[in-house]
Amino acid sequence: MANSFDDLPPRTALAGIARDFHARGWMGGTAGNLSARADDAHFWITASGLPKGSLGEDDFLLVRVADGGVVERGRAGLAPSAETGIHAAIYALDPQARACLHGHTVVACLATARLKGRPKTLRLPGLEMVKAFEIWEQHPKAELALFENQPDVARIAREVRSRFSRRRPAISALLVRDHGPTVWGRGVQEAYNRFEALDFLLSFLASR
Repeated sequence: MANSFDDLPPRTALAGIARDFHARGWMGGTAGNLSARADDAHFWITASGLPKGSLGEDDFLLVRVADGGVVERGRAGLAPSAETGIHAAIYALDPQARACLHGHTVVACLATARLKGRPKTLRLPGLEMVKAFEIWEQHPKAELALFENQPDVARIAREVRSRFSRRRPAISALLVRDHGPTVWGRGVQEAYNRFEALDFLLSFLASR
């Protein structure tokens, strides 16, 4: 058994994370999507409409970072996830990002349920777990980028690209209201660790 997801081929690692996230209730049904770079110009991403608790290595597509275009399918008939454009935007804007994980969690929705207005960020609690995002201050002020949910996911991707091209996010994560978090890292394991840490922080907010 590998000690780290980074010790596994990208698709093997992502399939393992999908099973883990599904078991935790973070990828119920066919919700959510996961990706990892194959090289600087391409990344593997989960296919659309598949139950995440039983993904295999053939249930992924290879797409271009530049435009999200499909280069290779693990098997015939697979379609790319609707959120492919969001992953492509993150990889294009952050050359260090090697993996990107998106789930649908209850606490993420609850954490924004009581927000007034339409803020662009969500203040995370200054708890120990923010260190997962390399924030080391004693009393940190960590802001999570917040986007509005909408049926046109491509529009969300354009908004992510536009906002982050003007100003890089304070932490390597974003949240779509009433939808779920997306977290990225310099490796698959780091992205996984950060997703867990963000869920902890959002659970704290949701419980208050």
